[in-house]
Amino acid sequence: MYKMISPSAPPPKRKQIRLPEILAAIGLILAFGFAVFNILANLEAAGATPGFGFLFQEAGFDISESLIPYSSSDTYLQVIFAGVLNTILLAVVCIFCSTLIGIGFGLLSVGPSPVGRGLALAYVDVFRNLPKLLILLVLYAVAVNGLPHVREAYTIGHFHLSNRAVNFPTLVWTPGLWVLLASTAAGVGGALYLRQKASRLPTRYRRAVPFGFWAIALLFPLLCLAVFDIRPALSFPEMKGFDFQGGGRVSLQFVIVAATLSIYHGAQIAEVVRGGLQAVPSGQGEAAKALGLNRWLTVRLVILPQVFRIVIPPMNNQYVNLIKNTSIAIAVGYSDLMSVSGTIINQSFKPLEMMLITMAIYLVICLSVTSSLNQWHQHLTSRESR
Repeated sequence: MYKMISPSAPPPKRKQIRLPEILAAIGLILAFGFAVFNILANLEAAGATPGFGFLFQEAGFDISESLIPYSSSDTYLQVIFAGVLNTILLAVVCIFCSTLIGIGFGLLSVGPSPVGRGLALAYVDVFRNLPKLLILLVLYAVAVNGLPHVREAYTIGHFHLSNRAVNFPTLVWTPGLWVLLASTAAGVGGALYLRQKASRLPTRYRRAVPFGFWAIALLFPLLCLAVFDIRPALSFPEMKGFDFQGGGRVSLQFVIVAATLSIYHGAQIAEVVRGGLQAVPSGQGEAAKALGLNRWLTVRLVILPQVFRIVIPPMNNQYVNLIKNTSIAIAVGYSDLMSVSGTIINQSFKPLEMMLITMAIYLVICLSVTSSLNQWHQHLTSRESR
């Protein structure tokens, strides 16, 4: 018998760059070069020397809050870093809260309750069609005028709410807390390993895995605290002078900006989630019901995993828009990256350099988020196609 020879693959197509494309690229390069030359010439005519040496000069101004130690005698570079951390913290809190709000109202909008559907529809229609800056200013005016002064703050236990900040107890950092962090990481790691290996266990042992997962994650750190006799200490806020001292503090500006962006983008994420839910065939839910799953298990195990794969691309856009929209915090005096950049421009007269730095930082943050979500979406898609 003659062995059949499989057909060879077609030769790869040669990439040809056409003349109009080359001319367009040259035109863009020339236009960019002319713009840069014109800007440098105008700066030289105005007596300004472009450069980034000013970053190591003394800043000379304070900021409302910072996650790192900072004073007015520090450099511009340090205050930019403090502003970047404030922006990242604000973006993380807003992404978390808006996602929870969006998923909740998205589920409500397709639920069986007509009251719930009406409530979700009203929420989306109201906040999706209002400018976010207007929502921010209204909430800030209501909070400043409606909340009491710091001396008459609302108090629940050791939590205090006033028109200045939210004060709460915090852990006092001691060397023993490193043991707590390490034991917590080890407990969570062991629990994840157990969960990964659970699929190879017999069915009668597999039922105990969820209990074992939480038991390892929670009890191992507590066991380490008891063995090493570590007693975490708390710092409580106390009224001294004109403000609370000790404990943790979150400014009213941060709370209002976080609430505004969470509500505003929560309405848009709710619509994305609703679209994802309606894209899942109704037969999936009926099949899960036929297998004996209740509504909660059907949503958690059958519906939401498919919805996540569908909604990740539009959610990517929402998260990027949310990160860029944190710049509205400058309207209420929160010291984010835009606020710090504006102050530096006014003091150093380096608008071009600071704009380039600010654009580069926002670009890096947004590209990091989009790349991570795209990789996660690719992972989910490839796992489903197996």
